[in-house]
Amino acid sequence: MISVVWPVHSAMRQYSASVDSSKWMVDRTTRLSCTLSHDVPYYGEAIFSASASKNKDLTFNLDMVIRPESYDFAGLESVPPSWRAGMPARSMGKMSLLKKFDGELNNPIAWEMLTELEKGYQPTFYYQDWNNKHDQISVSLSSVNFKKSYWEFLQCRDNLLPYSFEDIAFVVMNYRKNSSELTQSSRKRLDMIGEYLNNDPNIDSIYISAYSDSYGAKNVNLNLSQKRAMAIKEYMASKGVPADKIVADGFGEKRHVAINTTPIGREANRRVIIQISKP
Repeated sequence: MISVVWPVHSAMRQYSASVDSSKWMVDRTTRLSCTLSHDVPYYGEAIFSASASKNKDLTFNLDMVIRPESYDFAGLESVPPSWRAGMPARSMGKMSLLKKFDGELNNPIAWEMLTELEKGYQPTFYYQDWNNKHDQISVSLSSVNFKKSYWEFLQCRDNLLPYSFEDIAFVVMNYRKNSSELTQSSRKRLDMIGEYLNNDPNIDSIYISAYSDSYGAKNVNLNLSQKRAMAIKEYMASKGVPADKIVADGFGEKRHVAINTTPIGREANRRVIIQISKP
């Protein structure tokens, strides 16, 4: 339990949306991220967000127009609505205040804030004003008009891709022997990359490098690796990536990663490496 003790003769400056001005907005333009935002008049914005990943974890950001001038913390309480007058507020924890940064909270407490809002309570932050030692600040998130947007946000989060950019930024895939056809598991990885590219217009460049094992003539293996690289490039371009952002090279038998005397080693050498970068 966190107890906040205010100095004697202190004043409380309160920021919250009124019943008429309380709005919650959902941004769901792609399958890569979802945000649920709430404007706090004359203070800033409260933003819940989730990003494409395996766990789709939740984060909370308190975007302040005036950021902290010192290092401190804000107490966080769940304040009952006016129609439950007389019920005590419940402490939920605290949020670190870092100099020149917005306030942030991670997955567990962010979810707890959402469930309190769903019940009609108001998560409220309390802290000492860093610009006036005689004032305290309270910042409340209104639960008015929350539920409909919250449900839309949950649906958006459920539809996020179950992997992130980091999961597809560097990928090694393998080919079948004497073929430009990917193995079944590698085709699944390529489809995953393609699905991501369909949702992210901010790809800066893609570098594709293909290699072969050492069975067969060197020129044949070189041509085969180049064919493999170009096939991947054409696939990427079909997903909307500008062709001038894609570089594809075939290196044939160069740069082996395993010996060629075993089937397992040769399969490892029949590979294509995809490296994707963003600005």
